[in-house]
Amino acid sequence: MTATLYCFGESGNAYKAALTMALADYDWTPVWVDFFHGGARRPEFLALNEMGEVPVFVEDGLTLTQSAVIQLHVAERSGKLMTGDRDEILRWLFWDNHKGSSQFGTLRFLMNFLPEEKRPAEAIRWLSGRVQAALTTLEQHLEGRDWMAGNAPSLADTACCGYLYYPEPFGFERDRFPAISAWLDRIAALPGWQHPYEMMPGNPADRA
Repeated sequence: MTATLYCFGESGNAYKAALTMALADYDWTPVWVDFFHGGARRPEFLALNEMGEVPVFVEDGLTLTQSAVIQLHVAERSGKLMTGDRDEILRWLFWDNHKGSSQFGTLRFLMNFLPEEKRPAEAIRWLSGRVQAALTTLEQHLEGRDWMAGNAPSLADTACCGYLYYPEPFGFERDRFPAISAWLDRIAALPGWQHPYEMMPGNPADRA
């Protein structure tokens, strides 16, 4: 049965789940959630996920939310993207949820998707420092290695890269982080990879 992923193109968390399925050659189809017009707060969506967030994964009567849970389900069902030390893969999966995507996504939203007059300068300044610290950790980890955990792509890679392909500025400049940049190129060369705005419906140009 084809899995369904409720998502929208601007969501890096949804992209982590979508990219995991694409690289695992998992049969899935996207369903667009009109987040910027309240789609995640409508009763029919809240019936799927009371948290009011994407991604939501539905397959054969099973509903899963939170990107890491979806990624683990896909890896276990497909037998892919878990090659290597499981604890190390999970370590980076959880690091991303706490230190990576949670900060990258928030800063990107504040800097790009709020009306300019509502962007909180102090919060942006503080969070920018946190983002640079997280990017430095990621850069140092990737120096001298091809993949986040072990010798093959894994969920650690599809998690930690989630927000780093987006064009909207949030302090990540590829020329300042050469190890991260080379790693992103390696992921993009894998069969099934697509940019988030190609893989999922919805992008800022649709609202221009």
